[in-house]
Amino acid sequence: MTLVKGKDLLKEAEERAYGQAAFNINFVDQVDSAIEIHEILHAPLILQVADPALGFFGGGYDFKNSTLEQKKRGAKIIADYVRDKAEKTDIPVALHLDHGRNFETCKACIDAGFTSVMYDGSSLPFEENIENTKEVVDYAKEYGVSVEAELGVLAGVEDNVVAKNSTYTNPLEALEFVRRTGVDYLAISYGTKHGSNKGKDVNLSTDIVTAIKQLFLFNDIDCQLVSHGSSTVPKYIVKDLMNYGLDLSGSEGIKISQIKKAIKAGINKINIDTDIRMATTRNILSLLKKNPELLEDERYKFVANYLKDNPNDIDPRSSLKYFMNEVSQGLGEKDQDLKKAMKDGVFEIMGQIIVLFNQVGKAN
Repeated sequence: MTLVKGKDLLKEAEERAYGQAAFNINFVDQVDSAIEIHEILHAPLILQVADPALGFFGGGYDFKNSTLEQKKRGAKIIADYVRDKAEKTDIPVALHLDHGRNFETCKACIDAGFTSVMYDGSSLPFEENIENTKEVVDYAKEYGVSVEAELGVLAGVEDNVVAKNSTYTNPLEALEFVRRTGVDYLAISYGTKHGSNKGKDVNLSTDIVTAIKQLFLFNDIDCQLVSHGSSTVPKYIVKDLMNYGLDLSGSEGIKISQIKKAIKAGINKINIDTDIRMATTRNILSLLKKNPELLEDERYKFVANYLKDNPNDIDPRSSLKYFMNEVSQGLGEKDQDLKKAMKDGVFEIMGQIIVLFNQVGKAN
């Protein structure tokens, strides 16, 4: 099967009343594992690559300050890889750019073969957000690529997305925004947060979701809704990581019951990133503890030292600095145990989410 449009998967989720998870990945080995677990559960798959991760795939270790050339290279590497894998599976797969920072990055992904892109102008004034989003939409439509935008600001930190406080999405502005831009789906702010401590004292305002959905319905607007900052941050994984010496005090995710309520209210796409980072890092620490001889390898020694010196950083892109070649090429025979650690993390998180969001058996 060829790569499909993100819009097609979200319309299917909307019509059949389930939540479509969208999973962020940072290593090509995660692509293989993601497709495998979705095949097992016969579920549709949206793979996401965040703006900084494009540079990471393109060979830039300083991924939060990637150059456009690194992003272009990374976009082509991951698009070619995912396309090849998608053609060999019977489940529908979409490839999405998460939090694109500007038109040039969105264009690079469209040109590389992504089937969905997000332009994030949520921190900009309303009119500027509309203008910039419309530019991306106009270009994407020439290639049949779906576009996501964001209205409202989520608190928290994720890659280059940083905000101290949330600004809830105004339903009337959401209607005007979609009418004037023509976006396929809209990320809204209704109480979720980025980062690993998103869930503390959070009570999602599903009334905002319902209001926007009803406005779209009554005005014949075909636009699905997206929930960012929606990782569940499993408590047992937090406990495991803290037992390995990481400092994740205060970490808490969005309660599954609240996410299910949001799906029922009209959320169609739910982004999951933090959970996969945490499970992967936990598995890497477990691998090193069980196999101390790995520390004789300078690459693994760096991982252990980095996590010891940075006990708050659960992002494996930071600790796996000396595996840059393997990021885009896949782990070789020498590192099969690390590959299994990554695979197990993907299976653990994605398998849970697919079941919880009622995606099982929904692949057409």
